[in-house]
Amino acid sequence: MRALRLESWQSTPQLREVPVPEPGPGQVLVQMGGAGACHSDLHLMDEFTDGALPWGPPFTLGHENAGWVHAVGSHVHGLEPGQPVAVVGAWGCGTCPRCLAGLETYCDRPDLAPAPGGGGGLGLDGGMADYLLVPSARHVVPLPEGLAPADAAPLTDAALTPYHAIRRSREKLVPGSLAVVIGVGGLGHLAVQILRATTAAVVVAVDAREAARDLAVRSGADLALAPGDSLVDQIREAGHGFGADVVLDMVGTDQTLQTAAAAARQLADITLVGLGGGTLPYSFFSVPYEVSVQSTYWGNRSELVEVLDLAARGHLRPEVTRFPLDRAGMVYDRLREGAIEGRAVVVAHEEYTP
Repeated sequence: MRALRLESWQSTPQLREVPVPEPGPGQVLVQMGGAGACHSDLHLMDEFTDGALPWGPPFTLGHENAGWVHAVGSHVHGLEPGQPVAVVGAWGCGTCPRCLAGLETYCDRPDLAPAPGGGGGLGLDGGMADYLLVPSARHVVPLPEGLAPADAAPLTDAALTPYHAIRRSREKLVPGSLAVVIGVGGLGHLAVQILRATTAAVVVAVDAREAARDLAVRSGADLALAPGDSLVDQIREAGHGFGADVVLDMVGTDQTLQTAAAAARQLADITLVGLGGGTLPYSFFSVPYEVSVQSTYWGNRSELVEVLDLAARGHLRPEVTRFPLDRAGMVYDRLREGAIEGRAVVVAHEEYTP
């Protein structure tokens, strides 16, 4: 089968021929219908070196995955060949208290996890291939009726990550509140839709690109703003002069974090999602009183079920550009250039073939 392999850190991924995996006990082999291309993959290709993470290459890229059950190992029940499914991305040990509570992103036993803090496409073979071997059936979620794998794939990260972040702050997203999304890319345009679908907040999006601001408005933002000297004043005006109750920074640079702190009102949440490498000096007087600054990482299986339901009912519509698997390497070049609007999805198979 074909697989887009990252053979070493700071290298260009290569499309290789590798054997089709055989599912063992408890495992599921998925024929791939869609694998999202994520900015975090660019960090793997361009920045990381040996020892930076508890795992490393070689592995097949693709951590946003959906397709059809192709074969199952022994002791797997309730999944049948041809059934459309999404794959939960984070694969923990499955036995620690966090994993048993469904929080495999925060597995407490990295010594038992197959790739601590990672999973398929992050340390282990992912879905930019004809087939993906999922090590446990608990990581496989049946798709709701009417949701195609190529459309579901980006929901497993690009929607799940902001959904998890927004749920953490839901008590602050009441009528009259203001939510700000900084960066309207693959995650940001879905964050806007999730805020619109699940909260009563006024939604302000911020992006330097006019096309991204247009996408934000199409996604349901009440206001889309460009960075500039008047940005914070514009945000505060949208928040009745007080500022933002919740800021989701999908970029994560020094500049965007400074904007987040300047735009937040007292008691606000600033949630860092993007991997831009920025820092925010924190002291008693550097942010308004009782502002919480927090990071977030991915989401869990039960939240993915909720995200898929929202999408199946038309509340989430990822902006998807599809590419065949043979052009997967080129997708990352376009992503690096900022030429992808919404999410790029690599499609190995348009439909299930037994």
